Amino acid sequence: MTFVICPETPIAGRSSGRQGTSMSFSLITAAMVLVPSPTGDAPPFFPASALPPSDRWKEQPAPAKSGAIVPLILRGALQTGPGPVTVPEAPAPQTSVERTSGDPSTQTAEPSDEVVVSGRRSSATDPLERANVQSFKAVQAVDGAIVAPLARGYKKGLPRPIRRGIHNFLDHVQEPIVFLNYLLQLKPGKAAETLGRFAINSTIGLAGVVDVAKKKPFNLPHRPNSLANTLGYYGVGPGPYLFLPIIGPTTVRDLFGLTVDRLVLPTTVGAPFNKAYYTIPTSVLSALDYRVAFDDRLSEIQNSADSYAASRKHYLDRRKAEIDRLHSPKWRALHVPPAQPPMLEQPPVSQPVPALSPTNLPAPAGEQALGEGAQAQPAH
Repeated sequence: MTFVICPETPIAGRSSGRQGTSMSFSLITAAMVLVPSPTGDAPPFFPASALPPSDRWKEQPAPAKSGAIVPLILRGALQTGPGPVTVPEAPAPQTSVERTSGDPSTQTAEPSDEVVVSGRRSSATDPLERANVQSFKAVQAVDGAIVAPLARGYKKGLPRPIRRGIHNFLDHVQEPIVFLNYLLQLKPGKAAETLGRFAINSTIGLAGVVDVAKKKPFNLPHRPNSLANTLGYYGVGPGPYLFLPIIGPTTVRDLFGLTVDRLVLPTTVGAPFNKAYYTIPTSVLSALDYRVAFDDRLSEIQNSADSYAASRKHYLDRRKAEIDRLHSPKWRALHVPPAQPPMLEQPPVSQPVPALSPTNLPAPAGEQALGEGAQAQPAH
């Protein structure tokens, strides 16, 4: 039987397809595929995903042989155990009816025309919210029971240098996708840098396992790009928001771009990109590496009052920022609104706001500078 399964962090267009809090169901199937046979065979390479720049690599002893990688992951998962599964529901609508007139000592709650209702706000970008929420809950349950423990085992069982090499390799195989999309965006300079980076890491970098190009004297860092970014760059809107079991958080535009990106290497290059022995291990390792890299952020979202709304907002805001960065600073100054200052805290509804009168108006700046008890001199 042949499996063609890709996780939320695709092998083609991987960098732009990292999806919020989604955990791929393909990880479950592929993890069972990866359990070593009686001969102890393991995948012939170690692919990867992006880790934060602050994640420094410490020297740790490497496993005795490559066949021990999967047992180390599973052993680490068993030691850490499954994490708690928490899928907070949206706050139930609450109705508050209160009248605050009269003597405070004799006030009682009476019917009034003022009704305060709290709950999840509907979003125009999420017309399929009800179905998306059910999919989100299912994915979170699988994440807490299976994916998160496996990711902790992956982190604990594999030394950081090996995980770093996996990350570098998975970024490296996406450079052709990045190159093509920079050409579509009419950015020949960025396309040339991407091509140079790919050539350097393919040779000196041992097929991309070591990211030599980002260091001096080359200074060519990895820049993620995808067809979804290209469509957004030319003004194509995101379309409805979706949360799919395998893909995770996405939109109609991003889903279309992701599908095309995934087909580029299998159709143009062929083997090994269209073979199950390549797609399954790389997909699984990409999902595990993403889960480890962004564990803190995912925990933040899962522990929020409304984890679904927080995940949706995080994804849509991040995708908009990624596309905006493709434009010039002059374009961003004209089209990207500046960050809004935080709103001032309003007094509770039950406490009436005193009306401004000549006796409680704030003093002008000049009078405040005179100090207490001083009076401003009349103007002549």
